[in-house]
Amino acid sequence: MECVLRPCRAEDCAEVVRMIKELAEFEKLPDQVEISDQVLREDGFANNPFYRCLVAEVPPEHRSRDGHTVVGYGLYFFTYSTWKGRNIYMEDLYVMPEFRGKGIGKKLMSKIAEIGVENRCSQMKFVVLDWNRAAIDFYQGHGAVDLTAAEGWHFFHLEGDALKQLARGQLGQ
Repeated sequence: MECVLRPCRAEDCAEVVRMIKELAEFEKLPDQVEISDQVLREDGFANNPFYRCLVAEVPPEHRSRDGHTVVGYGLYFFTYSTWKGRNIYMEDLYVMPEFRGKGIGKKLMSKIAEIGVENRCSQMKFVVLDWNRAAIDFYQGHGAVDLTAAEGWHFFHLEGDALKQLARGQLGQ
């Protein structure tokens, strides 16, 4: 399918938020999405952006049943490993269901990997839910290694009150 990958523009943020919500619905976590297109715009298009994003766009004649031409996105940012140096972290890779199986996801992931290589990154990291067999197979089919299975790493996070309490030195012993 004809599809163009391009950097996300500020005016695309509403479309990206739409797809973020679709992804959260698929992942059975719709109540976790707090982002708005305004915040996404501020965080991605300020002087020091927190993330970068690519969108997949199809020509108007191939628009979705709901009229969308932006049909996928890959959101990423740069991070650092004290063992390996520069890394690229793929936060989301999403293609609308009616456009899956047409190579769009592979194009997005390959482009993010290319950006990582161009920026001298030694690794590309991302997470996937343990029940999402299709995504696991897709990633492993492109050479990804499940670090939980291979090396026993677990991925943790702090948010909300726990993060604020730790910042104030109020958690732990």
